[in-house]
Amino acid sequence: MDYKRDLERALTHLTDKGAFLTVKSGDKTNTMTVSWGYVGFMWQKPYFIALVRPQRYTRKLLNDATSFTISVPYDSLVKELAVCGSKSGADFDKSQVVKFAPAKTVDGAVVEGCDRYYECAINYAQDLNADDLPGPIVASVYNGDYHKLFFGEIVDNY
Repeated sequence: MDYKRDLERALTHLTDKGAFLTVKSGDKTNTMTVSWGYVGFMWQKPYFIALVRPQRYTRKLLNDATSFTISVPYDSLVKELAVCGSKSGADFDKSQVVKFAPAKTVDGAVVEGCDRYYECAINYAQDLNADDLPGPIVASVYNGDYHKLFFGEIVDNY
C-alpha cells in the first residue's frame, strides 16, 4: 500500500476545499466536512490525524468507534461538502445528501463519488490541552472548544 500516492493533491483539496470524515459507530453512520488534518509516518506506520471539536456529533461517534474514513473529492461534491459542514448529523441524516458505500477494509463507510480514500483504524486519541498551546493560537482559533486528535493508522487507500 502506497499511502503517499497522490498525497500532495489530496492534501491540497483537503485544505483548500475540504474532505469528508466518515465514522460508523454501532448502527449510526455520519460524515462531516473537514479541512484540517495530517498525514505522516509514526510508530512505524502511516497515519491520518483528524482533529474534531467537542460539539461535533461526529466526535461523539468517534469516541466509540474503531475506525474512520477520509473521502476526498477533487472537483466535485462542492454542495455536499457545504451541507455536511453546516448541518449536524444529530439533527439531519446526511445520507439524504451523500451516498455511503461500505469501506473496503475497515468497519465503516466512504462517501461515493470521491477521488481519494483513506481508511483508518483508530489507535489513539488525545484532547488538546489549552495550557500547552501558544497563546496566539488559543486567542485566534479557540473559544474553549479544543480539538481532539484521532490518530488513524492508514490501513487502506485508493
